[in-house]
Amino acid sequence: MEKLSFPADFLWGTATASYQVEGAAYEDGRGECIWDVFSRKPGAVYAGENGNVACDQYHRYIEDAALMAELGFKSYRFSIAWPRIIPEGRSKVNPEGIAYYRRLCEELHKKGIHTCATLYHWDLPQPLEDEGGWTNRSVVEAFEEYVKVCYRELGDLVDMWITINEPVCVAYLGYLYGVHAPGHRDLDKALAAAHHVNMAHGTAVREYRKTGLKAPIGITWNPTTPRPATKKEEDKKAADLARAFHTEIFMFPCLGKGYPELVKASGAKVPVKDGDLELIAQPIEFIGVNFYSESPAAADESAVFKYTMKPFWNDTTGMGWPITPGGFERQLLWIAEISKGAFGKSEIPIYITENGCAYDDVVTADGRVHDKERIQYLQQHLAACAESIKKGVPLKGYYVWSLLDNFEWSFGYTKRFGIIHVDFKTLKRTLKDSAYFLRDTIAGFGEWA
Repeated sequence: MEKLSFPADFLWGTATASYQVEGAAYEDGRGECIWDVFSRKPGAVYAGENGNVACDQYHRYIEDAALMAELGFKSYRFSIAWPRIIPEGRSKVNPEGIAYYRRLCEELHKKGIHTCATLYHWDLPQPLEDEGGWTNRSVVEAFEEYVKVCYRELGDLVDMWITINEPVCVAYLGYLYGVHAPGHRDLDKALAAAHHVNMAHGTAVREYRKTGLKAPIGITWNPTTPRPATKKEEDKKAADLARAFHTEIFMFPCLGKGYPELVKASGAKVPVKDGDLELIAQPIEFIGVNFYSESPAAADESAVFKYTMKPFWNDTTGMGWPITPGGFERQLLWIAEISKGAFGKSEIPIYITENGCAYDDVVTADGRVHDKERIQYLQQHLAACAESIKKGVPLKGYYVWSLLDNFEWSFGYTKRFGIIHVDFKTLKRTLKDSAYFLRDTIAGFGEWA
């Protein structure tokens, strides 16, 4: 047995997203978001489920904060729902929405928990989508208006800011593959969305600098850095293409490197105007990384980006995703290397802002949830984190996904990622064995076999 060892100041946290956990979708002045509308589209979400109630954290945040404190977490990463703050996406501010997030932050601080707020985790106000959403350049101005309100009204209570969560999912799942809200399938729209999301990030950082607030601000990416399926040159290029179109197209402009050469050489229509790249490349204090799995890539001329993912041998999670802690370490080493020297800094701190897995968890006769597979997954990935730190990666913290079983987007409530089980009929919370494993790890007694 080897003890998992982390620096004394390593930040241990857990994460959620507003639409997935809050509920109260039509309470206290909240406007509709694209997921409210998308969930009503036949076949878009499993069984027509939605986030109307979700985990009801809007009403149960005190209970949830107490559970986090019981487990020893030092930070909670939550997202602010844009339609709670500005219901129509522009103009009129909703004071009840602001009051909720102030109550949440104050309660977390009472429990000694650091607040990490994500400004955008996919719940775009529907009126903005009616104008074209992220494909319309004007959405950047609306986002600027929204973030200014957040900084002004919540800046005294937020300890860490994240601008955008997983831009690749916003742009591609929503506008290219159509499996997430708003459900479009158009490459040009997806590339426009990618650029405008990058611009929104830059705008959010630029406006933050004007406030005088001192909390660190960064962005969360879920980088795709696949391994080539074979040693063939075409498969090596396929892996490079996957990284270029799913990772570098977002990461490189934000780090001041511009759009990647493979993207530009492909003829992809990224609608860049004068000054855009300078706007996007605002200096940040940290990089957030979400990691779940890595897959092998192979050349495929018929695919939209000329590559496809191939079968794998690894064990899988309940999502059917391969379990690849080695890929996690490879990714962290690559990100540390690629970000070195950006903004004139020798290195940029990295936080794991999501890592976790779904399994078919059940409460057994003893009233417990014995999720041994999740514990093994976490052990393996935390070991990769510890090894990465030994190899010089400036990894400063880890947020497990997720605090609670929740609304898993197009999968509805069929996939359970939480370290706390939620009975979606009664909303009862039950700590899983993985929660106790993380409690012990945070306390310095986590071990892995």
